[in-house]
Amino acid sequence: MASKVETGREAGAIPERAPVGAVIDTDISARLDRLPWGRFHVLVIVALGITWVLDGLEVTLAGSLVGALRQPPMSFTEFDVGLAASSYLVGAVTGAVGFGWLTDRIGRKKLFFITLALYLCATAATGLSWNIYTFCLFRFLTGAGIGGEYTAINSTIQELVPASARGWTNLVINGSFWIGAALGSFLSIVLLRPEVIDPAWGWRVAFFVGGGIGLAILLLRRWIPESPRWLVTHGYAAEADRVVAGIEKRFTDHGVTLPPPDGSKHNRLKVRHHTPLSEVAQAMFVTSRKQTLVGLCLMIGQAFFYNALFFTYALVLERFYGVPGGHVGWYLLPFALGSFLGPVVLGRFFDTVGRRPMIAFTYGISAVLLAIAGYLFKIEALGATGQTAAWMVVFFFASAAASSAYLTVAETFPLEIRALAIAAFYALGTGIGGVSGPLLFGTLVETGSRGAVFAGYLLGAALMLIASVVGWIWGTAAEGKSLEDVSKPLAAA
Repeated sequence: MASKVETGREAGAIPERAPVGAVIDTDISARLDRLPWGRFHVLVIVALGITWVLDGLEVTLAGSLVGALRQPPMSFTEFDVGLAASSYLVGAVTGAVGFGWLTDRIGRKKLFFITLALYLCATAATGLSWNIYTFCLFRFLTGAGIGGEYTAINSTIQELVPASARGWTNLVINGSFWIGAALGSFLSIVLLRPEVIDPAWGWRVAFFVGGGIGLAILLLRRWIPESPRWLVTHGYAAEADRVVAGIEKRFTDHGVTLPPPDGSKHNRLKVRHHTPLSEVAQAMFVTSRKQTLVGLCLMIGQAFFYNALFFTYALVLERFYGVPGGHVGWYLLPFALGSFLGPVVLGRFFDTVGRRPMIAFTYGISAVLLAIAGYLFKIEALGATGQTAAWMVVFFFASAAASSAYLTVAETFPLEIRALAIAAFYALGTGIGGVSGPLLFGTLVETGSRGAVFAGYLLGAALMLIASVVGWIWGTAAEGKSLEDVSKPLAAA
């Protein structure tokens, strides 16, 4: 069924772009949610979900190349390492907010090309850095590209994936960060070996590789359509129908018989070309203040937990276990494996057992396991290998918890502000928990005191435990529901 546009003068005609205030009666969401899982969805998550692979690659390279960066000509101090990590995160926050606003205003597709182009240029430029200041500048710009990617990609994937698989898909995509982490670990192992390449150049080549991967992904994204949900809300009803018809044809051409769309899922939307910031604030802090509280707690908890531990793990290995910088990658590989398996194994339960119980469980068990692993570190009960195994178990659960934070924010706010909501929570969570974490832990590691580092671990555990309780009490049971049922569009007529 095609969408119908009511302009006050006529009904049924579909102009290229309906005027502001016209009402569109559409079944776009019902048609997308009735689709079975297919090759189209796999291609979408590969072409768009690669963002998390890139982020994992960037974070791991920055962490595992610490040893090389502390040698001449860069000669970074431990504070410099923390400053560079925080520069990346500040850039991610800035990019998320700026590009998030643009994503809701001018569309998902334009932005996931712009942000990827910024990323690949900036990460390649990082390999040309000549001091701490230029390194931090290029890390800031790289982070801005990745932060913008998060908002454009999360919103696009949410709006294209059927409701029945939205939880698992989102967790697996966010968990693919650790594929990038494993790749970064491997690159650091190879490129920091003197017999392979001069160490003074190895870390530079590693960043050039990231830029090359970004260039390849640009080509993969050419065929990804604009979000039909965004199109219809902004008056492009005819284009939205064409996009969905093209997606449906991918299934029917392969012999799939599609069930009729749910007749009760029609949406009447009043066309808007943009959403005023005053309406965004009203939605986030008045109409949806409970969802705002939940999203903020989840984001802050996981951002501090992840960034504090992962950005400084190479420092911990070198300072407390005497692991050479060139060997750090071997310890990050199992770390990354556990973190990727967590969302893959546990993701299905977010669609079956439910969002609230699984969020409470994964955040809560992560807090408990972090405290235990931190205590073992404090009393020196484990060597470098044993401690890494302990972190592997912790992050099996913590990775699923962190991914569920993005899932929660992306699906519990209306389409008109979805990208900006993702950006806002990413910015607040990363700004409060992510930027402060590496700086705090860099300082704690520099003291050489295991007790001081353990206190930092306990702080991370406390934040995760608070998020667990908040998620259980006020979380949204969004499993299996259409996005429009989870959060009513602001443009609903």
